[in-house]
Amino acid sequence: MTKEKFVKIYCLSLLAPFLLMVFPLFSIGNKETPFIIGLPFSVFWVIFWIIITFIIVLFLYRIDPDKDEEGVK
Repeated sequence: MTKEKFVKIYCLSLLAPFLLMVFPLFSIGNKETPFIIGLPFSVFWVIFWIIITFIIVLFLYRIDPDKDEEGVK
């Protein structure tokens, strides 16, 4: 995989969780009534997307073409 392709995948895969946690798309999860694990749904929504973003970053680290190179500048 080329570095340019990796950067595009990286940006697009982290853009989705970001957009789901900011204003226009946050209205999807901005509810109070269903309590999940004792949390209002809006709080659960944010925590869920933080965990998903962490998993995406771990996956991207595994496929990073430059992670094994020494002396990258």
